[in-house]
Amino acid sequence: MPETTSSRRRMLAALDCQEPDYAPCSFMLFNALRDRSQSHTEFVERQVEMGLDAYVQIPPRPPVQVNDYYNLHGLPVSYDPRVTTREWVEDQPGERDPILIKEYNTPGGVLHTEVRQTGDWPWGDHVPFLDDYLVPRSKRFLVTGPEDLDALRYLLVPSAEAEIAAFQTESRPALELARQHDLLVAGGWGVGADLIGWIHGLQAMVFTIYDQPEFMREMLDIIATWNRGRMHVVLEAGIDLYIKRAWYENCDFWTPASYREFLFPILKADAELAHQKGGRLGYIITSNCMPLLDLFAEAGVDVLIGVDPEAWDMAVAKKKLGDRVCLWGGVNGHLTVEQGSSEDVRAEVRQAMEILAPSGGFILSPVDNVRENTPRAHENVSALIDEWQQLTEQ
Repeated sequence: MPETTSSRRRMLAALDCQEPDYAPCSFMLFNALRDRSQSHTEFVERQVEMGLDAYVQIPPRPPVQVNDYYNLHGLPVSYDPRVTTREWVEDQPGERDPILIKEYNTPGGVLHTEVRQTGDWPWGDHVPFLDDYLVPRSKRFLVTGPEDLDALRYLLVPSAEAEIAAFQTESRPALELARQHDLLVAGGWGVGADLIGWIHGLQAMVFTIYDQPEFMREMLDIIATWNRGRMHVVLEAGIDLYIKRAWYENCDFWTPASYREFLFPILKADAELAHQKGGRLGYIITSNCMPLLDLFAEAGVDVLIGVDPEAWDMAVAKKKLGDRVCLWGGVNGHLTVEQGSSEDVRAEVRQAMEILAPSGGFILSPVDNVRENTPRAHENVSALIDEWQQLTEQ
């Protein structure tokens, strides 16, 4: 076994599919702890105290707040200054819930969306621009056809100089924290088809791929160009890992053929940009992606974040990707850590370490989050860490 090293070096070795001193354990998302922390610094330092290979994220994730882009962590999402918005609530015939309506008036036209205000809607009378809650509750999505794309461009504009300067200022303490503890620095988040789910709808996305391929291609190109501009800003900060969310880029919505045609060229360009800037590209995808593994490797993805034992054939993934792509996950967060027994957790840790850890290229984590602040979840987090530590000490 290699000599003991720092957490950052351990994580970098794993990301580069080398064999570190031992397989790191880093929770990809850990809302239960984040919600109990007063700051990003406290959140990171508490993980370090737990023995985890924590990473520092820039810009640091804010607490839950009402804005237009909460589900897209990272740089602010601002509109062209000529854009104005109007929101109101209506009771519509045949609808059980109130309907939230929002209009964006842009130089390219008016965009109009309608959302059902269900009992669990978290944003009051506000309709955010980019949010997972929109997907199942939208009665009318923001972008319905090619005629809406000119207006969309005014909602996806490059970051302003003041926003970039604020990001750089906000990131300095986080970068200092990473240097102090010698931790990995991650940034993002990037986005592609997930944004189409928010503005066009997932069901519509599936039909548009085949019925209006040029419309789909243009929509993805607008998003990719905007996203890549944001990538430049974050990569220039000197991060180790750029993270792109891709929960809606799996085979629930894309066949391998449509993935190669529409999404592969974008992902390949993203990976090339990350590598040119001295970073690595992480891709969050947690289910129904086994037929796409070779495409991910061909595109140049460095790490697949979200290897869920409930949804992945981990042995096949390890065999296919080997020393080409790091795998991050191995334990189910919701079913096992939040709801299972301590022995369930320990067994899943042993399984993940046995299958994925040999020869390196593996980071242990619950997939994709631990959200619940319950005695069982706390006990199971401790069991996960204890079992991992016992296995790495052997």
